[in-house]
Amino acid sequence: MFKVFRSWLDHFFADEQALLLLVLLAAGLTTILMFGASLAPVITSMILAYLTLGLVQWLERFGVNHLPAVWGIYSLFIALLLTFVFIVLPLLWQQATDLLSNLPLMLEKLMDLFMLLPEQYPELVSANQIKQLADAAMAEVGNSGQLLVSFSLASIGQSLTWLVFLVLVPILVFFFLKDGHMMVLWFTSFLPLKRNILSHVWLEMDQQIANYVRGKVVEIAIVGSVTYVAFLWFGLNYAALLAVIVGMSVLIPYIGATLVTIPVALIGYVQWGVSTEFYTLIIVYGIIQALDGNVLVPLLFSEAVNLHPVAIIVAVLFFGSIWGLWGVFFAIPLATLIKAVMNAWPKKLLTG
Repeated sequence: MFKVFRSWLDHFFADEQALLLLVLLAAGLTTILMFGASLAPVITSMILAYLTLGLVQWLERFGVNHLPAVWGIYSLFIALLLTFVFIVLPLLWQQATDLLSNLPLMLEKLMDLFMLLPEQYPELVSANQIKQLADAAMAEVGNSGQLLVSFSLASIGQSLTWLVFLVLVPILVFFFLKDGHMMVLWFTSFLPLKRNILSHVWLEMDQQIANYVRGKVVEIAIVGSVTYVAFLWFGLNYAALLAVIVGMSVLIPYIGATLVTIPVALIGYVQWGVSTEFYTLIIVYGIIQALDGNVLVPLLFSEAVNLHPVAIIVAVLFFGSIWGLWGVFFAIPLATLIKAVMNAWPKKLLTG
């Protein structure tokens, strides 16, 4: 048994480049797990700079010098950030608090509908079960309200932390945009000159991650904006909040669109009942989801690595359980990284 294990180690870890790649991956994972909270502004800034770097490079291809291109894109970034902080965020907060305050009335109307079930299907559900369900739902609403109040009180004490975060992130984004290439050269100067496996994995991943992350942000913006315009045109309550939820749902492939249909349908039913407006809302919402899956996604992610749906779902569940929302967002790039390492590692060793 020991000889088999030793032979396996010699086969896959005899190459120094393979060991170096393993060490770098382990060091990166350990750093995120141990210092992720402290380095959150730095990590966030790197992601935002990576998102906007493509625009800087696009301007440079038209003959704009690097520094003016950085200042132009950075000014656009600051404008969008201020718009989100002072306009979008207060609107979302107001609609979220309104929704929580109106939840008891909404649940009462839904319970009236559910109370018809024992009359139509007495062998499946009883009135007592519906009442227990209603009591549990009302208890959850009460807990949500208390959670919102406690969050508001806690956020007062954390306001200084958020202020520091909002100040540090824009500053770091600027320097990552301006001097990012120099930082990369400085880091690679510590690596050995012979790094074929690292270069192979990096070249494969750079394009894929850039395509995925930037494409996903564009998808969120397009789906959220179109949904908001549609909901606003219908006069649907909490249009902005629901549009943001629908936009963010694209982060979870195959699952997000299904889950977000529930609040859209419930709020539409509570507002209009079973009516023409309700059915039209569901039809338009279905068209938006169909266009996203069949037109927008193939257009934005035409260069993405093809991963099996099972691999995508497993990656979302695994990395989401480790890093929460960030893990869900980067599940596909991380799965692509694992695939790139697996593709590069044996080939380099077997041919070496």
